[in-house]
Amino acid sequence: MKKIFIAAQVIFLLSACTEKKENSNPAISPSTEKNTTMENDIKKNIEETLHAYENALNASSTEQVLPLYTKNGIFMPQGAPSAEGQEQLKGGYDFVFKMLELNVKFRIDEITVINENYAVARTMSKGTQLIRAENKTTPEENRELFVLEKEDGKWKIARYMFNKAK
Repeated sequence: MKKIFIAAQVIFLLSACTEKKENSNPAISPSTEKNTTMENDIKKNIEETLHAYENALNASSTEQVLPLYTKNGIFMPQGAPSAEGQEQLKGGYDFVFKMLELNVKFRIDEITVINENYAVARTMSKGTQLIRAENKTTPEENRELFVLEKEDGKWKIARYMFNKAK
């Protein structure tokens, strides 16, 4: 039931994004300029979070990943159970980094600010992964969806899901 509720929240957030774009007024006013500046600042802060996440993945560092998530953040990797909350996130990322060494670059395709506390980001990552058990390097490419939340004054990952692009 909790997962259905979370899925409904994401759908609601995404539909709110669409409504915002359709109902926006193209006229420029001082309040519009202020909102645009605020939204640009938010997007810049979110980009910093996403790049810090990219760096943490490439460093195979659970210690760098954990502060980028909200306290109740959820990691939903392809083909594996979801990790919910800081304790499960730690176990999930420790496992991933034990199995793989990533060398990826994120391309940020979209950041949609829902309000001052929530945003959605869509990215692509591309690079290589070293499968430690086989000592084999293979291409790695994923598309990702992040739901971000402002917590303690910082933009953090509230939900993260990825799947293969091809």
